[in-house]
Amino acid sequence: MALRIYGNRSLKTLPGKDTRPTSARVREAIFNIWQGTIEGCRWLDLCAGTGSMGAEALCRGATSAIAIEQSSRACAIIQQNWQQVAKEQQQWKVLRGDVVQLLPKLAGQQFNRIYFDPPYASQVYQPVLEAIASYQLLDSHGEIAVEHSCQNTPPIIPGLEICHQKIYGNTAVTFYTTGLTNDFNTGNTSSGTNKREGENGDMESICN
Repeated sequence: MALRIYGNRSLKTLPGKDTRPTSARVREAIFNIWQGTIEGCRWLDLCAGTGSMGAEALCRGATSAIAIEQSSRACAIIQQNWQQVAKEQQQWKVLRGDVVQLLPKLAGQQFNRIYFDPPYASQVYQPVLEAIASYQLLDSHGEIAVEHSCQNTPPIIPGLEICHQKIYGNTAVTFYTTGLTNDFNTGNTSSGTNKREGENGDMESICN
């Protein structure tokens, strides 16, 4: 099986239900939201599946990308996909193992964009986001996008602030910052605002 990403690049996927690739609709929406901030960024892909999000980030000019994925079969696919799309000057690494146990090994590094897409029914949302905050893995001007079921309430994490949320059918994507929203490429700064956007584009506050 194959899927296509930015630049009409074809990526390998895994058959069966071992992974759940981010849908094309959600993937396109995320990169539209982050348009203009991917080139030159440091990307972290958590519960990376087959690595389609990180592959697209590399295609769009990310300086570096790290993937964490528990499945050995999926890690092999990520390595093939990223090797195919990455340019010589781009750095990338695939780490296999439990995401909660591996995050402390990244202490001392910071990332501009983090994408976190675990199985919707998993119990790792809170410990992973707490680890990101505790080890200060998110750049002070960076953002985390967390994919989850729209039926679930995203956790409140000390040290992180929910800035907005997008809904795509049964899928929600909640965005976190460190509390200061700043485009690291343009330098535009604004205070964090907590918004939820439905499929009709209407915005409403989701927290105070």
